[in-house]
Amino acid sequence: MAYTPKLNSTSGRNTPTFRDIVRDVMKHYKHEKESEAHQIFRNAGGHQPKGLPQTVNIEEETVPGIEHPGSTGVIYCSDRAMANGFNYTSSHEWANLGQGAPEVGPIPGAPERPNTISVPLDSLEYAPTTGVKALREAVANLYNHTYREGKASQYTYENVCIVPGGRSGLSRLAAVIGDVYTSYQIPDYTAYDQVLSAFKRLVPVPTALDPKDKYRLDIEQTKKDIRTQGLAVVLASNPRNPTGQVIKGNELKELVSLSREGTTVILDEFYSWYIYPENNSDYGTSISSAKYVEDVNEDSTVIIDGLTKNWRLPGWRVCWVIGPKNLITALSQSGSFLDGGANHPLQLAAIPLLDPLHVKQEKIALQKHFKAKRDHVLARLKALHLEVDIPPTSTFYIWLNLEKLPAPLNNGLTFFEELLKEQTIVIPGIFFDINPAHRRNLFNSPCHHFVRLSFGPPLKDLDMGLDAMDRVLKKAKKAGMKEFGQGYKTTNEVPDSPVQVV
Repeated sequence: MAYTPKLNSTSGRNTPTFRDIVRDVMKHYKHEKESEAHQIFRNAGGHQPKGLPQTVNIEEETVPGIEHPGSTGVIYCSDRAMANGFNYTSSHEWANLGQGAPEVGPIPGAPERPNTISVPLDSLEYAPTTGVKALREAVANLYNHTYREGKASQYTYENVCIVPGGRSGLSRLAAVIGDVYTSYQIPDYTAYDQVLSAFKRLVPVPTALDPKDKYRLDIEQTKKDIRTQGLAVVLASNPRNPTGQVIKGNELKELVSLSREGTTVILDEFYSWYIYPENNSDYGTSISSAKYVEDVNEDSTVIIDGLTKNWRLPGWRVCWVIGPKNLITALSQSGSFLDGGANHPLQLAAIPLLDPLHVKQEKIALQKHFKAKRDHVLARLKALHLEVDIPPTSTFYIWLNLEKLPAPLNNGLTFFEELLKEQTIVIPGIFFDINPAHRRNLFNSPCHHFVRLSFGPPLKDLDMGLDAMDRVLKKAKKAGMKEFGQGYKTTNEVPDSPVQVV
């Protein structure tokens, strides 16, 4: 769908027409204030530039002392979808390629899905803020079995804290980190933006990853930044959301080694099973920094993971943080005032799911199923002339560059708004620009021309979404661009009707 310059009629050369020049100016120099989609984004609570004079909408209730932190990408996009008629009772009519969760139903070769939960009388009590001891032991045993066989230093339950979701784990960690410089990368997981802005003691220091280097984290540059900038904490997702790339082997070993040199390395490993091998013999292999930790109580490597993605149980909200014993006691204290701990009965129900034989079967089934979905989506995108610059080797996300499309479809926010009209949700790339102050002109963001597509949903939902993309592109080709970039709903204009209780 890239715009093709017309041949000069006299010379036959590819000489840009005036139309080409205008489009190029729009593409490279347009300001966010000139775009309806961008203004809707900016007007959402918490998305205005911080540290600058603010305007107050007098029609909204204002609460003294309260400040919107800004929503994560999935929340904002769900709200915008609802303004366009989406609701959860009729969600099957929509293609949600924005969801940050995998399909939860049965897949070929996987163990049977949990369908009953036992609720012993004791489980009606609060669980400890660090979690049920038996589950903590099961997590430690799984990591030792998978990544630490033959190593002298082994994880125990004292190295594990159970938390009610990954964001809860991040919040507990952020609450116990002191006044330090914290390194993060762009692009990365959207919730880091809110964590780095809400917890004021962390001083965020960004590193923009280069697409020409496949968004690779340069470990040598990181070491230099630690020396010259005094970085005390490095925060990253691995495998990486949204780019679908992964740090592994010697590079991961080098990254973990920083935790023995005075820097805390926090790795969000929620997609550690979503690795897509080329050889059948490699199915069932997963990635974790736990493999390269030398001393579980001396190396300041912190791992966040859980049942949400790998076990495909996002509704359970049972996750964990793994690290030195001293960290776990600190997380117990922050959890006591932040979240109070994870669901007690579901912690007990999770224990048998961490059996190594059960896990092996889950991994193999998951990797085969999601690799097939990835390849299907990539093939369909190619047929739409939307080839992916850097195909994912992990996670269930595709980082799609729209830059070759004609303006205004060549930016993530406008492309997202146009797909809402087709009952399809994607996530604009701007949400992965971890920019806590929100001051950058959105058109200058390195993530501006991207959207994140999830192949987490079932295949039929993926095809619904890809069909919608096809319709938008065909409309652009047939009718031109005058219909795009305007007329977006800001509230749900469907008349209210009584709620039916069933």
